[in-house]
Amino acid sequence: MKAEIEAALVLLKDFRRKFTFAENPDSIDSLKPDDIFKINPDELGDFFHYVEVYLRPLGHLTIHGSVVYRNIRMQIEDFKELLYIVVDKKKSLAEKVDAHWEKISRLGQDKQIAKKIIFCFNYESGEILPIFSTQHLRHFVNKIVDKPSSPNKYYSLGEEYAYLMSELLKTKDKARITQPWEVTYFARFLYNTYPPPDQDVGSINSPENDRPRNVVTEEQLSMGEFARVLQELQAKRKISGEQFRDYRSQWSRYPDDRETLIKQLRKLNV
Repeated sequence: MKAEIEAALVLLKDFRRKFTFAENPDSIDSLKPDDIFKINPDELGDFFHYVEVYLRPLGHLTIHGSVVYRNIRMQIEDFKELLYIVVDKKKSLAEKVDAHWEKISRLGQDKQIAKKIIFCFNYESGEILPIFSTQHLRHFVNKIVDKPSSPNKYYSLGEEYAYLMSELLKTKDKARITQPWEVTYFARFLYNTYPPPDQDVGSINSPENDRPRNVVTEEQLSMGEFARVLQELQAKRKISGEQFRDYRSQWSRYPDDRETLIKQLRKLNV
């Protein structure tokens, strides 16, 4: 999983070198219709080939057909105006999400394509995880945030998104194990450990969510790190299947020695 994410982060750097909008906003004017979608033959242009295909490990988008790309191509000047907002360092995350993406058909509603574009050009800010569904954010906050602060129920889409994102990142930074994790790895951990249900999980303010929350404990995080290191060692053939089982047995039998065991395994993984 880490290898896949690291490879995608290299591609994100390639994307940012090709489209230098964050470093040089004036270069947005050079964006061409074919960068969005090519007509003959019909295929994604370089911009969205990166966003949707190459950078899929940093957050998957479910897009049906090419209509949205054709719409962006036809309204490329409107799209450029939105990109200026995306890279504006004076704009907050909420303001970027709340920009008028709905001016282009199929970019409105939950604005998931917009959120991925925002992530790609604001990755280094540390203020956004590659989670583009507001429903999924609510789900993760309900799962791991112990006592979230009380948001205003009249938040706009962007304000709610920024609030939920902030709550998740604060929780990440409180835990000794997750604090140093790269944000895309943390997001993948959330999806793998607490997969969101298909149905709407409801607002964080709704009475149905006044139930006790399933808070991630230090022990659970430590166990996850232990399992990850073991799997990496086995994948690299640095330990046998029998050693894998022996280490798991040590973990269960000697809880006071777990930190020492993880350090020992990390040395083997170098």
